[in-house]
Amino acid sequence: MKYRSRTDIIAMILQASMNGATKTRLMYSAYLSYAQVQEYLQYLTEKRLISFDQDTHTYKLTEQGLHFLRVYDEISDIVSLKNSQVPGTTAPPLLG
Repeated sequence: MKYRSRTDIIAMILQASMNGATKTRLMYSAYLSYAQVQEYLQYLTEKRLISFDQDTHTYKLTEQGLHFLRVYDEISDIVSLKNSQVPGTTAPPLLG
């Protein structure tokens, strides 16, 4: 597996928790060990990107988490467009 940044891993966890997911499901979805997923879940809960539902024992995406995913996807699209440019050509002008 290629190198994944901390941001990439967070995005994978948030994506997996979109409809609610157990800790085990998040581990498998993001290809993390138990210790790693514990660390990420604590961080994401503190930052209010996900929440834990005591009744169902699942983690769910919050509004802030959804916003993070939208911005992450937009940036990923921009970066992939930039990386697909042929060397020596000019990129189209930015709008705005």
